[in-house]
Amino acid sequence: MPPVFTLILCILAVLVVMVLAATLKIIRQQQVAIVERLGKFRKVLDPGPHLVVPFLDQIRYALDMREEVVPFPPQGVITEDNLIVSIDSVIYFQIVDPVRAAYEAQNYRAAIEQLTMTTLRNIIGGMDLEATLTSREEINKRLRAVLDEATGKWGIKVNRVELRTIEPPPTIRDAMEKGARAERDKRASILLAEGQRQSQILSAGGDREAAILRAQGDREAAVLRAQADRQAQMLRAEGEAQAITTVFSAIHAAEPDQALLAYQYMQMLPRLANGDSNKMWIVPSELSDALKGLGQVANSTDVRDYVSRASQHFSAPKPVDVHAEIAEQARKDHEKSSATVEQAIADAQAMEGSGTRRPGQPSPQPQHQNPDSPESWGPHPGAPYDAQ
Repeated sequence: MPPVFTLILCILAVLVVMVLAATLKIIRQQQVAIVERLGKFRKVLDPGPHLVVPFLDQIRYALDMREEVVPFPPQGVITEDNLIVSIDSVIYFQIVDPVRAAYEAQNYRAAIEQLTMTTLRNIIGGMDLEATLTSREEINKRLRAVLDEATGKWGIKVNRVELRTIEPPPTIRDAMEKGARAERDKRASILLAEGQRQSQILSAGGDREAAILRAQGDREAAVLRAQADRQAQMLRAEGEAQAITTVFSAIHAAEPDQALLAYQYMQMLPRLANGDSNKMWIVPSELSDALKGLGQVANSTDVRDYVSRASQHFSAPKPVDVHAEIAEQARKDHEKSSATVEQAIADAQAMEGSGTRRPGQPSPQPQHQNPDSPESWGPHPGAPYDAQ
């Protein structure tokens, strides 16, 4: 075979391979290709192998049909109250019509970015700083609605718009931090004051109950001392009455004569002389006559009749059962004390169960009785008074 013929075969083989390569096109998954024939739109190639006319058909655009995430850099936006805030956003969009995306917008990414910045300025310009910081969800919805309507003619659907950060000016940020710090301090002060108030209420309730119990104890002690003094006086009076009765009866039963009276008179004279307040005492000149006269008076009929009548009418006082009276009074005092203590415990439990009172409501003041007053010595109102 001549060398020229061989060269021609090689050239033809290379041309066939080039034609086959230009004819067969493979499109990747999640992508579409826009085919133009002689500069005019021909068709859209889906994922997979395709045959095209070489040198006439040309793949102009290869578009990704997956959802794209495009972040935008921070930009300054002026609010309604003339404050500049820095906002950066991110947009999630997807191509739904590749022909429109290829031919309706020269650069749909740049177009979406500029549209987003313009729409965001319009929305933030009608809101003050506080609304801007607290209405992020509302801003996202309004921005998404405007972008979705504008990009629909480009064959693009905006799925979601998010504002990542909203940064106020440094001076406003410092003021907000100070305000937040002051609010936290205020809440801490309120909680601390509430705790102290509750503690004082509980402490006051405890002091009140303790004061009631102390007053009750003092009153019962005063009552017991008064009862003891009364019973002691009754015992002394009973003893003195019995002693006087015994002496009186013994003297008149013995029928004293003049000699006995003179003897008793002589025994009393030294006692009179030993008194500290006695500086001078007088002895009658006629001691025998005086003693005689005393004996005659003592032995006279009138005196004997008077003593006889007095002995008949005089009777010894009835003995008092002091121990029974003490036991009865102790029983009554114990009953009153138990009732008072139970009432104090019930009041304390009611105070603990009711919690805190409303601000400004006066706290009930316990009515203390002075243990030294006469009212605290006597029996409790409504209790029977046992007078022996």
